[in-house]
Amino acid sequence: MANDIDIAIIGVGLYGFGRHPEVSAIQMGVEAANKAMDDAGLGWRDVQVGYVGSLSVMMPETMTKFFGYTGMAMSKMFNGCATGGNLLLNTANAIRAGRGDIGICIGLDKHPKGAFSAGESMDSTALPQWYGDIGLTVNPQFFAMKIQRYMHDYGISPATLTRTAVKAFQNGALNPAAWRRSALTAEQIDSSQMVCDPLRKYHFCSPSDGAAAAIVCRADIAHRFPGTPIYLRAAEFRTREYGSIDVQATSFSTKATVGASEAAAKAAFEAAGIGPDEIDIVQCQDTEVGHEIMHLAELGLVRHGEQEGLIRDGGTSLTGRLPTNTDGGLLANGEPIGASGLRQVHEIVRQLRGVAGPHQVQRELKTGITHVYGFPGSSCVTILSK
Repeated sequence: MANDIDIAIIGVGLYGFGRHPEVSAIQMGVEAANKAMDDAGLGWRDVQVGYVGSLSVMMPETMTKFFGYTGMAMSKMFNGCATGGNLLLNTANAIRAGRGDIGICIGLDKHPKGAFSAGESMDSTALPQWYGDIGLTVNPQFFAMKIQRYMHDYGISPATLTRTAVKAFQNGALNPAAWRRSALTAEQIDSSQMVCDPLRKYHFCSPSDGAAAAIVCRADIAHRFPGTPIYLRAAEFRTREYGSIDVQATSFSTKATVGASEAAAKAAFEAAGIGPDEIDIVQCQDTEVGHEIMHLAELGLVRHGEQEGLIRDGGTSLTGRLPTNTDGGLLANGEPIGASGLRQVHEIVRQLRGVAGPHQVQRELKTGITHVYGFPGSSCVTILSK
């Protein structure tokens, strides 16, 4: 972010992802926001600007009635799975534009079972159970075509898909806030139902409920608050170019054309003034395991094809050289679309502070990256540091 106002994250909050039939999306958002304000050591009247994102709630900005009517500007936005990153970006930009010194961003959602996966009821689309069970849901078809092409071009084996899922569920088992808290073996994953070849049931995330929030401020006032500030070094948003290999474009028209994730990552590293080799921890979009594998290269963290050896040797595990989706990612947490990007921010902030709990990476971490990818071709990348 090329300007003269630095931004700090001084508080984060999470309403654990999962199934919460007794709680509304708004209530989850309010609790996540209250936790973030408590973490920052401030109250609602200290906040001057806010952004909120949701697919399932028409007007989530009405949550202000639960906090108090202060007249602050609270705006809704939605960019698919890239919403959470954009919430943080827009809140930071509002502060840079002089709309306030302290802002809040809140992501929240509730989704019925089977909304964008398979093997569960298809309530959200009124389609019968068998339709999803045999792989006719649109998104998994595109996901499978893209990872098939990638595996062919770069020598990625089916075992690497399963190793990525095993790692996700292992991390989730260590994370008290995760939804899926049972580790799965490679045998369990490989024997689960085939959805769209080569992707099986446990290679996919599931729709879920949840909320996440972050408090940001001008970095020059962060010392006024009790928590450990984490600095927003960069936040960049891009959409895909013609001919890129994205979800709905699973073959290349030209190898020179970059996708949304690659473009956003390149811009973020330029804005932060650092290179990919300076990243210590990663949170990236893993709607299914192929996403995580491909995005590691699209973000510039490895070369295309290097994921095979990296993942085989445990390089993306909690003890590896590039810990990735340390809280279990989408596979272990599910995806409430409006909230998942800020869940990533919540995780990186806590990891950089050294307070992530049982799944804390046990070495010094200085810089982390978050990445979200929204259907059908938008991406937001943030870089955070101590």
